[in-house]
Amino acid sequence: MNRNLHYFFHPESIAVIGASANPDSLGYKVMKNMMYGGFAGPVMPVNPKYESVSGVLTYAKVEDLPRVADLAVICTPPAMIPGLIQSLGRRGTKAAVVLTAGLEAESTPGGPSFQVLMLDAALKHGIRILGPNCLGLMVPGSGINASFAHTDSLTGSLAFVSQSGAFSTGVLDWAKSSGIGFSCFISLGNSADVNFSDALEYLSEDANTSAILLYIESIKDAPAFMRAATKAAQKKPVIAIKSGRVADAQKAAASHTGALAGSDEVYEAAFRQSGILRVPSIEDLFGAVETLGKAKPLKGNGLAIFSNGGGPGVMATDSLVMNQGRLARFSDATMERLNGVLPAKWSKANPVDIIGDAPPQRYVDTLKVLVDDADTAAILFINAPSAIVPSEVIAEAMLDTARNASKTVFTCWLGRDGVARAKNLFSDVRIPCFDTPEDAVQAFIHMSRYRKIQWFIAGEAEKDDWVEKLDRSRIREIFADVSGEHRDLLTEPEAKAVLAAAGLPVTNTRTASDPETCLAMAESIGYPVVLKIISPDISHKSDVGGVALNLENDEAVKAAAEAMLARVRSIRPDAQITGFSIQQMVKMPSAHELIIGSTRDPVFGPIIMFGHGGTAVEVIRDHSVALPPITRAIAEDMVNQTRVSRLLAGYRDRPKAKMEAIYEAIIRVSQLVLAFPEIAELDVNPLLANDERVTAIDARIRLAVNDG
Repeated sequence: MNRNLHYFFHPESIAVIGASANPDSLGYKVMKNMMYGGFAGPVMPVNPKYESVSGVLTYAKVEDLPRVADLAVICTPPAMIPGLIQSLGRRGTKAAVVLTAGLEAESTPGGPSFQVLMLDAALKHGIRILGPNCLGLMVPGSGINASFAHTDSLTGSLAFVSQSGAFSTGVLDWAKSSGIGFSCFISLGNSADVNFSDALEYLSEDANTSAILLYIESIKDAPAFMRAATKAAQKKPVIAIKSGRVADAQKAAASHTGALAGSDEVYEAAFRQSGILRVPSIEDLFGAVETLGKAKPLKGNGLAIFSNGGGPGVMATDSLVMNQGRLARFSDATMERLNGVLPAKWSKANPVDIIGDAPPQRYVDTLKVLVDDADTAAILFINAPSAIVPSEVIAEAMLDTARNASKTVFTCWLGRDGVARAKNLFSDVRIPCFDTPEDAVQAFIHMSRYRKIQWFIAGEAEKDDWVEKLDRSRIREIFADVSGEHRDLLTEPEAKAVLAAAGLPVTNTRTASDPETCLAMAESIGYPVVLKIISPDISHKSDVGGVALNLENDEAVKAAAEAMLARVRSIRPDAQITGFSIQQMVKMPSAHELIIGSTRDPVFGPIIMFGHGGTAVEVIRDHSVALPPITRAIAEDMVNQTRVSRLLAGYRDRPKAKMEAIYEAIIRVSQLVLAFPEIAELDVNPLLANDERVTAIDARIRLAVNDG
């Protein structure tokens, strides 16, 4: 909700409460920044200790102000702030930047914190709070520097929103030295009121902002953030740095999914699905937004590289492949045209080495051919300075073709002084220029990733969903039985019954209480069969020898059951054994072992995982994560992110797996966990998949314990 956010960015008057003449104080730095910012309206300092601060008449209290302050900047001790918000509210102020830290302290022993009292007063009077414990706010175009930053900001069209004051000052320094300006610079601090969602909603509509940059440490309201981020990303680039990439060790979990899915992966999925481009560093943050501002939209992901030397092209190719990029595959027609404009000893492949003695026209002719190639989404041109033809002459010859090309031409001018004029010619007409092949390739990778996430939020990812098939009453019945027995972990047969009620194909499974009963169950199913131990205390049965495969007759079943019982009792004497499950031995030639799972992230709620399954799933660690609801497009993207997808595509005499059945299984799990929030963890492992079908061989579901 953007209630009163306007007053942060377009106030007509500002009060600085706690303004000071003491050079070591926060109030001095803020007042100094405000006065040097060039704000056109009145800046009214408030402090009973002074008659004037920074040469401006100072008022003893809020009630003495000669007019309503649209925006208040507060830098007083915590105990004063709730009362100040009350006073400002009564005067009609609608926005306040609270720079002060320490508001988490109790106002009285055992009483509410100063922050709670502040928020209560703000809510009563309709005041929005930025902070507390923040660096402040800058709106350079309006002359507002309501911060204690060590430097000001240039005016520009980028909005920057950060949770970290220390990181913010580093960005300010870096941007100013690089000549980069901002439409606004927002430090959220503790985000007691105004948060990322509020900022994104406002900035998405701000005509002065062309792109939004974020520094994120954590998200509090995930649904609101996802809605606001998606809305903003549909209108302008949103690029983020997220700290905390390395997750702490996972807590013990009943499922493989719970053990594998780290919080950073979940943030990565959230960014991808909401249209945010994530980058690792400050340089990448500004580099990506500059590239997105100059580059034409990509219509594919193949990169054509050409240069006047083989080495730089190879360097670019290495960087491209290592970053999961792809070289364009030239058509026969393109190869024929290249043969017609290049000497016989050219490289005959992508990257294209046009040879170091190339005259200017050879550069132009090569570029024209590559622009017309169907699989080429963008072109990277690399120039190494040469005594034969100066780089400036080459740039002049190529300029019109590169500028008017239907595809983005990334350029890399190797060197400094010798290529400075050439680089400036291209930069002046907004053609992306880079100092190294690796930087140029990274820009293309950013563009490729941006194209993918834009596709997700453009509506195309919402098509072709499968209709829900949940038998809700059957699932509720199973869960009620489990809860009634004061259990949270379903038995394998119960978990499979839930999956079947959700529309997933499962193996025919029966239960038996003892080895003798196993025989009757096995005969009713039909040999061969699989025997498994059932215990609420044993999550991974194979770890204790609790699985026997391909049992062909009664004797084999009875012997396996008795041996399994003795073995499990020896290894886990503490475990309660309630019986056995017997299921048909599935014969699926050329089948792959996959896993589909779900767990609950403390911030984003239910997540879905897909990957390479089997008993070694936690060793292989080949998986992807997404947030439900899962559509067909998202399911396909999840599969494509994994290494096992290359096996599923078929190889040698092994046919391609039935991909639509895999996508459907992922979607069915997504529908199940959304419909039943009591599912804390779920694994389908393995899910066998071949060219004909998929089948859930084993399943594990744990319910959230209701302590109420």
